[in-house]
Amino acid sequence: MVLPLKVMFYVYFLAVVVGAQFPFQNTSLPWDDRVDDLVSRLTLDEIQVQMSRGGTGPGGGPAPAIPRLGIGRYAWNTECLRGDVGAPGNATAFPQAIGLAATFSPDLVGRVAAATGQEVRGKHNDFVKQGLVDTHLGASCFSPVINIVRDSRWGRIQETYGEDPFMSGLLAQRFVQGLQGDDSRYIQASAGCKHFDVHGGPETIPVSRFSFDAQVSDEDWHMTFLPAFKACVKAGTFSLMCSFNKINGVPACANKELLTDILRTEWGFRGYVISDQGAVENVWIEHHYTNNSVDTAAVAVAAGCNLDLPDGLPTPVYMSIVDAVNQGKLTEEIVRESVKPLFYTRMRLGEFDPPDNNPFAKLDSSVAESPEHQALALEAAMKSFVLLKNRNNFLPLKPGTYKNVAVIGPMADNINQIFGDYSPSTSQFFVRTPLQGIRDIFPSARHQQVCLDGDPCTKYNSSVVPLVVGGADLVFLVLSTGADVESEGQDRPDVELPGHQRNLLTDTLYYSGTAPVVVLLFNAGPLNISAADENDRIVAIMECFFPAQAAGDALRNVLIKSGEFSSPAGRVPLTWPYYASQMPPMVNYSMAERTYRYMTTPPLYPFGYGLSYTTFNYSLFYYVTAIKANESLNAWFSVTNTGAVDSDEVVQCYISWSDRTLPVPNLQLGYFDRIHIKAGQTVQVEATIPGEVMAFRDQGQWVIKEGLMYVYCGGQQPFQKKSAPSNMLYGQFKIVNTLRTKTL
Repeated sequence: MVLPLKVMFYVYFLAVVVGAQFPFQNTSLPWDDRVDDLVSRLTLDEIQVQMSRGGTGPGGGPAPAIPRLGIGRYAWNTECLRGDVGAPGNATAFPQAIGLAATFSPDLVGRVAAATGQEVRGKHNDFVKQGLVDTHLGASCFSPVINIVRDSRWGRIQETYGEDPFMSGLLAQRFVQGLQGDDSRYIQASAGCKHFDVHGGPETIPVSRFSFDAQVSDEDWHMTFLPAFKACVKAGTFSLMCSFNKINGVPACANKELLTDILRTEWGFRGYVISDQGAVENVWIEHHYTNNSVDTAAVAVAAGCNLDLPDGLPTPVYMSIVDAVNQGKLTEEIVRESVKPLFYTRMRLGEFDPPDNNPFAKLDSSVAESPEHQALALEAAMKSFVLLKNRNNFLPLKPGTYKNVAVIGPMADNINQIFGDYSPSTSQFFVRTPLQGIRDIFPSARHQQVCLDGDPCTKYNSSVVPLVVGGADLVFLVLSTGADVESEGQDRPDVELPGHQRNLLTDTLYYSGTAPVVVLLFNAGPLNISAADENDRIVAIMECFFPAQAAGDALRNVLIKSGEFSSPAGRVPLTWPYYASQMPPMVNYSMAERTYRYMTTPPLYPFGYGLSYTTFNYSLFYYVTAIKANESLNAWFSVTNTGAVDSDEVVQCYISWSDRTLPVPNLQLGYFDRIHIKAGQTVQVEATIPGEVMAFRDQGQWVIKEGLMYVYCGGQQPFQKKSAPSNMLYGQFKIVNTLRTKTL
């Protein structure tokens, strides 16, 4: 859109008065006026190039400079999932996202995101001063990943916040707010929630993600796959990434219903959408939805994809934008509007303003691995651990009791795999492995590598087992997956232990005599460890996920309950099935029999489950007994630490519907938080369950129906066979009217 002559004169006059060369550089003007001025000065060819350069490599990026306007180059592709990924120099490696989810702590996720944003921005500022513009050197992040885990075999579970839409949405909000900073004018780094949408496998098994068509019902789409992204938009994210897959026959990056009707019209999003790498060209090449680059560019831009992240084509698809306009398949007005969010983001990062105006311009690389960030990485790792089994309160350990300790398993001393995928580049000086942590407690602990190829464990040296565990009076068995087994582009065929790790478990029990065995798990997707759970020789099982640099120190502290945060309080953020046979086929996108919300068979470990070194009692339950449709439900209750150990507790409240004929989940999480309670102390909790979680889809509308509802609060899900030794509070309330609405 070209600005009217009067407006152009006005902004030009103001620019001259304040000394700016161009009105878009005038900090006294509103953001929209500045963006409009800048875009009005661009030729269509310049816009085409800017929208084509979301990545790197030949023809892929960065976005080139526009010297006549004083606009520099810019790299859009930075990964910031839980630390600054891939940039030269050091960076703090916080636990992988699934571990952060297991903390059930929105506060912690926000603090980790803020620290990540500081390091990303500080290093970016230094790169800019050095004239470096390239992949992973920018301040615009492809993070967080908020896809819903609906299948335990999916390779990218580790990057997510688990299976619950409400929880994923709340953690995404805290991540976005922490990463972008709390300045009223500028942002520290820009967040980008991905992958939008209905994306949660397959990667490779049984078909490729690049051509997969996710067939999803209106109910499942709106009640499971969209809510976390809506929460992300409400938090103020500057971008979303559209996914590789089709949704009901239409590629996500060319899906007007998704990118315009829902995202912009219904939710009011004003940021930019970037494609996943190669997703725009896949509209044509993999999905065969279009027949050439011109039609592909036209349909993707018109649908609402602002920026192409190419994947190696000699000429990116969006370099056909001008041809699409000239052929009448796309209007220049749509193209100019499409580029505006890109420059708005760069303006809010402070690129066109004096550095002295921007508090984030003062950051530099020295913030990376600061003592504060190292301490936060350790806190996050300790809080991410989930105690799955603790027979007769075997943990915490009394170190003097054991003299002959063995440590065995592929992740015991694997310095690379303890990070998981999309890990920051961290100096080994800051890294401690599980073996090192255990040897802090037991300096003479024996260890040899038994899986010669690491986590896949296809090369199993069984002769090592009796040499390591024979005669031990305590054994640590470290079982794992790692990015070598589950990661982007790599699904698992089942939920069994990889390779010969099941043999390792059996052999360890056989050759260790009567020694107690502690199993330590380093994985993301659930594993079938039912045999370990049921075996009395295995006295404890601890899920550690991928704790990154602080793995060893965190493990040491939790095993012997040393210092703050050392009583485990994490909870599994996804349901652990007993067997893969409990799950529908990977390609089936119905939510029936998936996640705690819809499963009807008992799991090995239910969503929200985890043990502690202490016990808790819930009491004095008060709540509002009648509410109007879409009103929040407020509840109050007391939690007492009835044990002898100071500890965190994860408080959870769920709702369910009395009318089981409605198209609703079995249960729905509506509130959670992590609180610290000293031994013998009682704290009061006020829980607010938002009205939105009581809504369901019916014939294309949102409905909150009059009738009786149930509410449950405690440290876990209600009605679970596998449960923590704390009680649940139960109640019922009434919704007094019915609401039907197009949007919530």
